[in-house]
Amino acid sequence: MIENNPLVKEIISLALKEDLGSGDITTDAIIKKQSKAKAKLIAKEEFVLAGLPIFKAVFKQLSKEVLFEDFYKEGDIVRNGDVICYVSGPISAILKAERTALNFLQRMSGIATAVRSFVKKISHTKVKILDTRKTAPGMRLLDKYAVRVGGGFNHRFGLFDGILIKDNHIAAVGSIKKAIQYVKAIAPHTLKIEVEVETLDQLKEAIDSGADIVLLDNMGLDEIKQAVQIAKGKVLIEVSGGIRLDNVEEIAATGVDFISVGEITHSVRGVDISLELQR
Repeated sequence: MIENNPLVKEIISLALKEDLGSGDITTDAIIKKQSKAKAKLIAKEEFVLAGLPIFKAVFKQLSKEVLFEDFYKEGDIVRNGDVICYVSGPISAILKAERTALNFLQRMSGIATAVRSFVKKISHTKVKILDTRKTAPGMRLLDKYAVRVGGGFNHRFGLFDGILIKDNHIAAVGSIKKAIQYVKAIAPHTLKIEVEVETLDQLKEAIDSGADIVLLDNMGLDEIKQAVQIAKGKVLIEVSGGIRLDNVEEIAATGVDFISVGEITHSVRGVDISLELQR
């Protein structure tokens, strides 16, 4: 479970330290330590729920006494006014964890909701929606988890687990052919080699040099169609750059294999959720 990942625990701990600092002056002055209460987590709009285990883990770091009663699970669609869960336990812990827990849940649900919109648009095709490394610093594990909850797929997690020869790599060594030769000399044979190209000539060079996947960067629709025909049966094709909800369907229709979308993580809007203490 993601909430048990050591890195996730560290992310939550850092977020709580950032907010609490030396302590919650307001809560400590007003709330008695033994006071307990119940709060309800309410959706203020329709969205895809993602990050509930992280939401809970924030409270648990402050108090093991905090308990939850769930009405929805990860990946469910919740609607405006729905109660997602009840949170009960020490009022002090609930109030101190509230903002941090909501920050995680709102962002992650926003990502899952955005991804679901893209996935739904091309559900009649075999094309997969991929994420990118354009994630919030330190939050990549959670951002990419939310992508999966929304129905998307993860591209490489970082520079260490996938090969992607980009424009600056090519510029540094002089050609796609050289870049691929250097990679093949040291990379494990189990890793596929992906190359980013900007022209059809570069696509042909990548194919001839032994690439497994080619990423078409910011190509127009007509060029993408030509690229698909050139690459057919030779390499897999990924498209990136300028992907929006209003054009993803026509791009998918060209016959590409993957579409990577940066905005699902770098420009995500957190959804509206509130936690209300019950009187």
